[in-house]
Amino acid sequence: MVQLADPVAQGKPGIPPRVGERLRPASAQDEATAPDDLDASFGRLANECPNLIGTLAGTFAAEGRSHAIPSFTFRGPGDGFAQRRIGFFALLHGDEPAGSTALLRWLELLAAEPALAAGYDLVCYPVCNPTGYARRSRHNHAGLDLNREFWRGSEQAEVQILEGELRKQQFDGVIALHADDTSDGLYGYAHGRVFNENLLRPALRASERVLPCNRRAVIDGFTACEGVITECFPGVLAPPPDQQPRPFEIIFETPALMPLDKQAEAAQIALHAMLSAHRGFIAHAQHL
Repeated sequence: MVQLADPVAQGKPGIPPRVGERLRPASAQDEATAPDDLDASFGRLANECPNLIGTLAGTFAAEGRSHAIPSFTFRGPGDGFAQRRIGFFALLHGDEPAGSTALLRWLELLAAEPALAAGYDLVCYPVCNPTGYARRSRHNHAGLDLNREFWRGSEQAEVQILEGELRKQQFDGVIALHADDTSDGLYGYAHGRVFNENLLRPALRASERVLPCNRRAVIDGFTACEGVITECFPGVLAPPPDQQPRPFEIIFETPALMPLDKQAEAAQIALHAMLSAHRGFIAHAQHL
């Protein structure tokens, strides 16, 4: 079982390694321990930051050992209104580590400046496919693409754990981070709602400081406009179909063949831009 650091542990906090070292390409010798190493990086940050709480979303057995899907919640200071809760999901495909790197860097920034998350509880799931990540494989141990399994009665333990979290948490928004090795630029799925597009577009503009936007008319087989797609594949990670009011849902994609460091930087900028845009919409609605 993956062991997370105790978020209330006492004593002198250690200095975590550089982010680039946390997600170095795995060798044959360290593939089996890579998920534990990644969890430990988030766990160390949770030890040092009182706003960040680490726990396990769930555990499951596969290939003779126990695996876990960790969860880390950053509790922003209050802003006078009810806390909004947003879920962030990375490494649903085990060969796409840039999203987890971005989450780690973003949480490090928030730990230093908690006011940036005022009014929000940010729930991060940095390793949604631990067996796939151990292999650096898109698929899980059963050879399945987990991002085609949601809300379809899947028997995959990872999907059942995450579906349980999506129902329990009742998020106000869901953001999934992915990387596409067929794209030469950034893009995203806004799932057909104008509100979602209004969150995604400023994120793409902001992150273009680091990587270009994919402006092709067709991306991943779907019609696109300035990097925004409003349709999506069936079975992707999403809020419960019956959840009302409907939360926003966005998939943000980085170009997987670009340097990992640049992908992570672009995704981190995008996360901050989406949160800022959402805060702006909420503030406007509260003053109507």
